[in-house]
Amino acid sequence: MMSYAKPHKWAFAGIFLCSLLGISADLLQPYLVKIAIDDHLAIGQTSVGFLVQLAAIFLGLAVISFIFTYVQNNLLQHVGQNIVSRIRKDLFKHISKMSMSFFDRFHIGSLVTNVSSDTETISSFFTQVLLSLIRDGMMLVLIIVFMFQLDPVLAGYSLIVLPVIAIVAVLFRSQLRRAYQNARTRLSRLIAFTAENLSGMFLIQAFHQEEEQKKRFTEQNQLHLKANITQARSNVIFNRTFDILGNAALVMMVWLGGRAVLGESLQVGVLYAFISYIRQFFQPINQITMQWNTFQSTTVSMDRIWNILSTRPEVDDPKPGTASTLEPRNVMGQIDFNDVSFGYRADRPLIQHMNLHLYPGEMVGIVGTTGAGKSTLISLLNRFYDVNQGSIEIDGVDIRHFPQANLHRIVGLIQQEPFLFSGSIIDNVRMFREDITREQAIQACRFVGAHAMISRLPQGYDTRLSERGSGLSAGERQLISFARIVVFQPRVLILDEATANLDSHTEQLVQQALESVSQGRTTIVIAHRLSTVMHADRILVMENGEIVEEGSHQKLIDAEGVYADLYTHAREAGNDSAISG
Repeated sequence: MMSYAKPHKWAFAGIFLCSLLGISADLLQPYLVKIAIDDHLAIGQTSVGFLVQLAAIFLGLAVISFIFTYVQNNLLQHVGQNIVSRIRKDLFKHISKMSMSFFDRFHIGSLVTNVSSDTETISSFFTQVLLSLIRDGMMLVLIIVFMFQLDPVLAGYSLIVLPVIAIVAVLFRSQLRRAYQNARTRLSRLIAFTAENLSGMFLIQAFHQEEEQKKRFTEQNQLHLKANITQARSNVIFNRTFDILGNAALVMMVWLGGRAVLGESLQVGVLYAFISYIRQFFQPINQITMQWNTFQSTTVSMDRIWNILSTRPEVDDPKPGTASTLEPRNVMGQIDFNDVSFGYRADRPLIQHMNLHLYPGEMVGIVGTTGAGKSTLISLLNRFYDVNQGSIEIDGVDIRHFPQANLHRIVGLIQQEPFLFSGSIIDNVRMFREDITREQAIQACRFVGAHAMISRLPQGYDTRLSERGSGLSAGERQLISFARIVVFQPRVLILDEATANLDSHTEQLVQQALESVSQGRTTIVIAHRLSTVMHADRILVMENGEIVEEGSHQKLIDAEGVYADLYTHAREAGNDSAISG
């Protein structure tokens, strides 16, 4: 937190100065009443001029307090919001750089809570907790100074309660922290459950799971409710304990001070000012303790955010001295898997000692049953994960030596479910990059056969898409993703089940786009439908992380092995979709 606050040190100095002046103006008011009582009223000096003078001073102090408090609050809001904005920006930037294994461990709902809710909690720390610590802490110190000026004995008695306050705070600290941690965890799980259900609403309705999901949501909501009630109960007990301590201290001061006045060892004005300061003495303490819940919540949120920021990506860019870069236009497209072994868990290897060589401009199809390792192979080539053993090379250079930005310009990926962002079609084609002209993006759409489809839309290329491109068919979204590839011109093209969910007519359009896009590029096609790879230069058949067969379509049919069985099964079923995954 201090590293984020450091650039605003002069603003914090201004906040401190404004607080000092504003609080001093407030605390001088009881002292003025003490002077009026003991030095004027007690000796019978009650002129109208004196009262007017006293009222004018009071008014001046109130104006001074208002001005400096106003400036202080605005400065603190400005600093706090800027710090939180920077934390949120750094958090999003850090998450976007994380490896895919990170997203295997962290739920999307939890990350959404980190970026939105947790950063808002930190904002509350600056606008509430820090304000209370500065203003109320300074007020507490100045009140003690004024009390010792009035009567050191009574001031000493009033400080007896401070150790008691410290003990209570320590006793409640762990309980409050557990309560807030539990409440935040339950909130994250509730958000994750809600996001998951909204994403899968089509499936829920198709299988009539509304009541079941409603029941599960109610369970999550009840757990969140109980956590919040426990948190609120702990907070109320904590704050009311301080109220009791404050009232007990006030009663003690009135008793001791009243006896001193009756014994004529203390002036009435001093007692009045002392009681006023005692009331104000517990006001900042109460304010600080009332912020204890926000402080605990901030601590939990900072722990959660720091847990993200301190996580280093397992796949990282090479150090500057070891980095290699290739201009995409100079890439030949030779790909080599050299003795590659990999597993998502160390004790469960998926691919072992694989050697595979793809030649420049070659189209290679990969088929196999679910879990055979096809998508894993592609994830390794994109360096979403690093190999456990061996190396993957492009044109003889280990991909671990490429900066990731350079690698992803060389290798283009089209997935089964193309992801489109909220925004216009033209922006989705050029991925919001202004250096890619509108004409280049339109030309890419013409190249893959998407222009006619886009031209039929109400606003053409400026048609706004909602989340994930809903409103467009699967084939239309896929054509846009092909146009995106053409715009960025990678030298290695990967299609991961790109035609799996398309009807036959749309598949023909996508197949034509594939033929256009793959010209002159090394192309890897993971096939859901065998027709997609029948014309490939080479077909690889995978089982249990190994390549068990390879060759052309006809060669594999003649071999009467695994591929021939898959092909026969597809023909008997009346279609060519025997392979899933």
